[in-house]
Amino acid sequence: MTNENACLPGNPALGESGLAVILSGCSGGGKSTLLDALAARGYIVWPEAGRQIVREEMHLGGDGLPWANAEKFVTLAASRTMYFFNAAEIATRPVFFDRSLVDLTSFLELKGIDVPAHLQRAVETYRYRRDVFVVPPWPDIFAADAERRKSFEDACREYEALVEGYRAAGYGLVEVPRLGVEARADFVLRHLDESVPLRPESR
Repeated sequence: MTNENACLPGNPALGESGLAVILSGCSGGGKSTLLDALAARGYIVWPEAGRQIVREEMHLGGDGLPWANAEKFVTLAASRTMYFFNAAEIATRPVFFDRSLVDLTSFLELKGIDVPAHLQRAVETYRYRRDVFVVPPWPDIFAADAERRKSFEDACREYEALVEGYRAAGYGLVEVPRLGVEARADFVLRHLDESVPLRPESR
């Protein structure tokens, strides 16, 4: 039977470890591909809650979608995001998270919707490593799909809101260069002091 007491709200042990690493940034900027490359190297990667919620709501015919009911979508995605953080176990190496609660508060602010007090408290409680990796807008690889219904211009506006949101939440941003995926993974790991051999393409 699962130990219900194993998942402490805010997972303070993980937060204090400095090993909970956020990868965020512009939609369509290569974030998911980069996370897949880190997972292929044996790192634990927790998925983006918002993408899961969109898929589930579309499958069920629900309206908890960012373009249909932004507040409901954020409520669902925030709950899933906190669950992922609470369920993550301390590891000896960095654990990567695809976005965080800050992405959701930034989304609400961009929409002109007040951030609920409880969600702001959650941002203050669920603390990740201070250095947040962000992938910048990259028009050459951007593509919309059924789950990402936005133009490149909209994605850029969301990126600017994210940058402001993370800085306001006390995080420092590390922009991932526009490179091949393996070179990007090397960049992230070297910044985290992980031992990575030099590759010609990374220079």
